[in-house]
Amino acid sequence: MATLTILAAFTAKNLLYVSGSLLTGGLGISALWIAATNRRFRYWAATSAVLLVGGAIAILVAAGRGIAAVAFALVGIVAAWALGTVALRWEVRRALAERWHHVPATCRGVVLMNPRSGGGKVARLNLADEARRRGAGAVLLESDDDLRLLAEAAVARGADALGMAGGDGSQAVVASVAAEHGLPFVCVPAGTRNHFALDLGIDRDDVVGALDAFGSALETTIDLGEVNGRVFVNNVSLGLYARIVASEEYREAKRRTVAEMLPDLLGADASPSGLVVEGPDGPIVDSQVIQVSNNPYALSSVSGFGSRPRLDTGSLGVATLSISRPIDVNRLVALEAAGHPERFPGWRQWTTNELAVTGPSPLAVATDGEAHACATPLHIAIRPAALRVRIAPGQSGASPAFLWAPVRVSTLVGLGRILRGRPSGIVGVVRRQGAA
Repeated sequence: MATLTILAAFTAKNLLYVSGSLLTGGLGISALWIAATNRRFRYWAATSAVLLVGGAIAILVAAGRGIAAVAFALVGIVAAWALGTVALRWEVRRALAERWHHVPATCRGVVLMNPRSGGGKVARLNLADEARRRGAGAVLLESDDDLRLLAEAAVARGADALGMAGGDGSQAVVASVAAEHGLPFVCVPAGTRNHFALDLGIDRDDVVGALDAFGSALETTIDLGEVNGRVFVNNVSLGLYARIVASEEYREAKRRTVAEMLPDLLGADASPSGLVVEGPDGPIVDSQVIQVSNNPYALSSVSGFGSRPRLDTGSLGVATLSISRPIDVNRLVALEAAGHPERFPGWRQWTTNELAVTGPSPLAVATDGEAHACATPLHIAIRPAALRVRIAPGQSGASPAFLWAPVRVSTLVGLGRILRGRPSGIVGVVRRQGAA
């Protein structure tokens, strides 16, 4: 506002220059604020800001009397960028400091490893040796082994923490054992997509670094989902998505596979799904897709490609897709490809603590990206604060959806703290906790 006021004061004698400088300068500053406070739009916002501010400067210089206004405007723009960036960092660090706390190293941690996950990451990265260097035991999963029994055996031998190096389906199995015994869990992103690690704020490109969570680490408590007694860490999908997951192409090209298969699965010859779910306004019948997630997603795809701002809200996220006319298929495919299925009229989202789904039995279900069959009815529920999770100190501890959140009241509070010269940040808070 100060920058805009200066621009108006120095160009008030000419309405054309006033309107031009206010418009371009205001848009430029707004774009810079978006770039500073929202990572999702940072690049295009910064580019737009440069062009718009350049236009404002050109207008003022052309007036022959706006040099002082240009100087003041540049100072204001730099200040807006700097304060916006620092305020966002304060907000993120404050929230993360409240969520995570320091814990000492484990004494008898055990990490189970699936050598076949992620194209053989376990062997390629020597994860077993890396785990042992960090004082944790390593158990390699053979093709005919029962993962749950191996995890239970590790607990029986005295493990004080369990970890899993593999895909999200395997993560859920070991996490359920850890939750049953009250042990902390370490997610090692050695699978293909590693959505669970993404939402925990773990760097999926640093698989070895995730093992540092067995040392001095950060810990928090999150929720788990459960469908007919089976734990899931990400989501349960019914209908078309369960059929899509079963395709070989899905693993390598998730969104493209969904967009290519949707027209055939939703065509005029497609049979009704027979699924019935209780929605917020009454029963929803014959939805082509029902997705229930462990905490709500910021969805960008029918396939559930997105992330969750938090994993500790104590609620399930529910999304359903219903198509009544064949002509709507093309519109859905276009919105799916653009990453905005929520704009489709037949798309509904809400939250709940539990959900019942009826339909044909056995029913094709995709749980954490793995296809299987379940008897109906399905009972899906949230288990609040069920699992203790540990991450390495160097991890962000924040999902993309959390970092992409819009400017909030606390961002403005952060600006106020900065202007008052008050220190903030997760580092300072965590250090104070460690000292205590």
